[in-house]
Amino acid sequence: MLAKERHAIVRFGPYEADFEEGILRKYGLPLKLQGKPLAVLCVLVENAGKIVSREELRHVLWPDNIFVDFDKNLSTAVNKLRDALCDSATEHQYIETIPRKGYRFRAPVEQVGIKDSAPSEPLPEVHLVPDTNQPKTTNWLRIGLFASAIAVVLLAGVFSFAHHERRPLNEADTIVLSDFENSTGDPVFDDTLKTALGVSLRQSPYINVMPDSRVAGTLQLMARPQNTRLTPVVVRDLCLRGGAKAYLTEAIGSLGSEYVLQLAAFNCQNGSALAQEQVTAASKDKVVEALGRAAIKLRGHLGESLATVQRFDVPLEQATTSSLEALKAYTLAQKAARENGAAQSLPYGQRAIELDPNFAMAYEAVGMHYANLAEPGRAGQYLTKAFDLREHASERERLRITAAYYSTVTGELDKAAQTYQEHIAEYPGDIAAYNNLGIVLAEQGQYEEAAEATRQGIQIEPTQVTLYENLVGYLLALQNFNEARKIIQEEQPHKPDNYIFPAALYALAFFSSDSKALADQQRWFSNKPEYQNFGLALASDTEAYSGHLEKARELIRTAISSAIRADRKETGAIWEASAAEREAGLGNSSEARRLANDALKLAPASQGVEAQAALALATAGDERRARSLAQDLNERFPRDTQIQSLWLPAIRAQVELNHRDTGATLKVLSATPPSLELGAITFAANASGSCLYSTYLRGQAYLAAGQGVAAGTEFQKILNHSGIAWNCWTGALARLGLGRANVLVAGESHGADADAARVRAMAAYKDFLTLWNSADPELPIVKQAKAEFAKLQ
Repeated sequence: MLAKERHAIVRFGPYEADFEEGILRKYGLPLKLQGKPLAVLCVLVENAGKIVSREELRHVLWPDNIFVDFDKNLSTAVNKLRDALCDSATEHQYIETIPRKGYRFRAPVEQVGIKDSAPSEPLPEVHLVPDTNQPKTTNWLRIGLFASAIAVVLLAGVFSFAHHERRPLNEADTIVLSDFENSTGDPVFDDTLKTALGVSLRQSPYINVMPDSRVAGTLQLMARPQNTRLTPVVVRDLCLRGGAKAYLTEAIGSLGSEYVLQLAAFNCQNGSALAQEQVTAASKDKVVEALGRAAIKLRGHLGESLATVQRFDVPLEQATTSSLEALKAYTLAQKAARENGAAQSLPYGQRAIELDPNFAMAYEAVGMHYANLAEPGRAGQYLTKAFDLREHASERERLRITAAYYSTVTGELDKAAQTYQEHIAEYPGDIAAYNNLGIVLAEQGQYEEAAEATRQGIQIEPTQVTLYENLVGYLLALQNFNEARKIIQEEQPHKPDNYIFPAALYALAFFSSDSKALADQQRWFSNKPEYQNFGLALASDTEAYSGHLEKARELIRTAISSAIRADRKETGAIWEASAAEREAGLGNSSEARRLANDALKLAPASQGVEAQAALALATAGDERRARSLAQDLNERFPRDTQIQSLWLPAIRAQVELNHRDTGATLKVLSATPPSLELGAITFAANASGSCLYSTYLRGQAYLAAGQGVAAGTEFQKILNHSGIAWNCWTGALARLGLGRANVLVAGESHGADADAARVRAMAAYKDFLTLWNSADPELPIVKQAKAEFAKLQ
């Protein structure tokens, strides 16, 4: 009886070859590869890293047949082999063509096991023709190599690699996800499973998945299109170029009604396998669940502790959705948002919710996209639903949903900031938490802190353009115009279709009185139907800033119509309410009341519209209506930081000022914290974000009280914060207020002090009248300013 033979099994990448049995497997599943292609692979693998000439391959494959068309048959065999390995002559992860010399196998090869063969008659070994310069083979290449493909065998469970690292990844390491290799023929799996896998892996505070923005940026550095398919060949190069530690390949195949999913992690530097997991799903609707199980197990194999794996282990179908169609719609929504902006993503996100009404992540995504489009009412509806469903999400998503609910729905900025800080403590690599923390801090007027949080996010992920967009806003608020301009110049090419950078460039052009640059940005807005209303509102504010009220009115009417056409009714109503406050501030009470009431009809449930309209009506003298709206705001938003500490005090203070009760006015305004007074408005109160109403009102109250120095301090504060007020009408009238304040100071002073105050007053009046030299002549405020200036001369 013959003794058992022992033969080696080798592995490279996701492939495992048993040349004795004539089998090549990928992720444990046999491939249909036999005969000459498998023989070529055997020779190349045995001589990995060395050049094997075409003549040497002929001696092995066709040693005695002088009639075979060698060149044609060898090329055919190599091409079939490359197809099986998902390789190509240009993107050669495995088989490299060496011109005029031969081929070389590039990938690292490891022996992963020794298998006992059944007793058999000895088989003759096939060697290369003896030549000291030729590579040598082992007994892998036998007649058994040419056996027919055997039936498919399902292999479930974990594949342990004999020589993998004890702790393949550390907390600071990044992993890159390839695109799923989908051999099922069902397009619903395309991109969808990658989205689900990302959610599952991102539950872990240990594993850092390279974000899509960084993937896109790295592809650009590689001179590849943003939509390049991330095959194993591409993703390994991307992994190396992007400074990651490992990459993950994924595949799904079908066997009858069952589905097989394989995940495998590889070291970027040497291609060695780190971990692998394979599961089966009994049916299509069980695929997401099975993928989640595989991902959870893979986390442990990659070095994550059992404690965190168990703590952050929400089943994937619960963390996302069990509906593949809903998950696909969500995937398309996020892709559209990244590539084309929030407006383009909404139909897909809403479709995901239609397909699964319990899809918490989809509600959160749609809500935030509406918030970014200045539709806070709609945003609140979706974010409230997401909050109600937050237990149907992973811990990371639950924190994000909770913070978004506090910041956008209830307006509890302190709670939102605290939740984002908890998020950062739990997931220090999540740049979204840094970004959103910055937004909440800016809404509280803490721009330095907002910029710092955002810069921390940029340090983690320097290719995320959204971080730069928000940082630019904070830099403008801090009057750091040069750095803001530099960032825009560097980052705008990476996200050309969003409106944030064009709006900031418009502001910078306004600050420098650059009419050509203003016109350039206006052209950009006019060519974007979804953002055209923002550009028109900006232009309206600019015209009003110079006293061109008729032009401003025409532009705001067009902005409102444009917003409604773009299905942004609330945005249009906010523009209208903002225009009402502008008219009231300029002394046009009847027009202010009309606009305020029209805005309330257009979007009666909008927080932003109601707050703006209430202040406009209070300024225009309709105190009964203003009080009623204030009471409604108080009842509807009892915990909202800005409503309770900014808007309601301003509305009440204006009513008191109407009655010349300056003491009560100043007392009411004292309830507003100084930093909050400068904060960015949570809803789009005007194109720039904040008119510093409380500051302006306090200045008016001090004027009415005859306190010139205090009044001047408030008006100068507005002028010193042009990066917050932008082109709001309060910035123009602050010049007139400063002149009036210095007139009071001159009247209270003597000698040189009085003369100096009078000089300052004249300079302020000249500044205002120069700004308004082409203003509409019938404006009452112009006539008043000219009369007051004449008395000073």
